[in-house]
Amino acid sequence: MKIDILTLFPDMFTGVLNQSIMKKAQEQNIFSYEAIDFRKYTESKHLKVDDYPYGGGAGMVLMPQPIFSAVDAIEKSAERPPRIILMCPQGERYTQKKAEEFAQEEHLIFICGHYEGYDERIRQHLVTDEISIGDFVLTGGELGAMVVIDSVVRLLPDSLGNEDSAKEDSFSTGLLEHPHYTRPATFKGYDVPEVLRSGHHGKIEEWRKKMSLKRTQERRPDLLEAYPLTDQEKQWLKDDNI
Repeated sequence: MKIDILTLFPDMFTGVLNQSIMKKAQEQNIFSYEAIDFRKYTESKHLKVDDYPYGGGAGMVLMPQPIFSAVDAIEKSAERPPRIILMCPQGERYTQKKAEEFAQEEHLIFICGHYEGYDERIRQHLVTDEISIGDFVLTGGELGAMVVIDSVVRLLPDSLGNEDSAKEDSFSTGLLEHPHYTRPATFKGYDVPEVLRSGHHGKIEEWRKKMSLKRTQERRPDLLEAYPLTDQEKQWLKDDNI
C-alpha cells in the first residue's frame, strides 16, 4: 500500500510511523508513506495556503488551489485512482469496518487541515471520504490521520505476524474482545480462570465468546443492537452467572 499525506507539518509523522509495527511494515515493503507539505504547491508568492472566509467570520479557511494541485501531482504518477480521505470533525465517524475497507485499497491520500476549515469545493469535488475519529476538535488533521493509518496498516497481510490477531480484535467481530490473562496463574491472590488452564479448546472458546458478549453488554450495549445474536447467545446474556 502507498500512503500520501498532505500536511503543513510533515515532521509530525516521523516519530509515529517509523516505530513499532509501522516501521516493520515498511521494512517488509508492506506499505510506504510520504508526508508532503502542500504549501509547496501554492501559487501564492507569499506561500499562503489559507485566506479569510467569504461572508466574514472567525478564523482562516484553507484555499482549494494548493490542495487540488498537490493531489493532481500525486495522481499523475499513480497507477490507478487513489482513495482521497479528508480528516474533518464533520466527517463520517471512523470505525473498524471502515479500517477494513481502507485496508483493501492500494493507494490512500490523506488531507490534514488546519485553521477554521476547508474551502467547500475540496469536499465537493476532490475527496472520496470524509473521516472523523470522534466528536471533538483537534488543532489539525495530523493526529487523526495517524490514528487511521495505524489502524489500516495493522490489517495489511503480514503486518502483525499472526493473521488471526486482527480478526479477534474488538469491533472486528462486532463485539468487544474477551479478557486476556498470562503468567503467573496466581498473582497477589488473584487467579486466572480455571477454564483457561484446562486445555479444553472447546470450553475455552465458549468462555471467550461468553465474556465477549458480557463485556459488550456492560460497556457498549449499543453494539448488540446490530449484532445477530443466536438463541444460545441470547440465553447466555440472560445468565447472571456468566
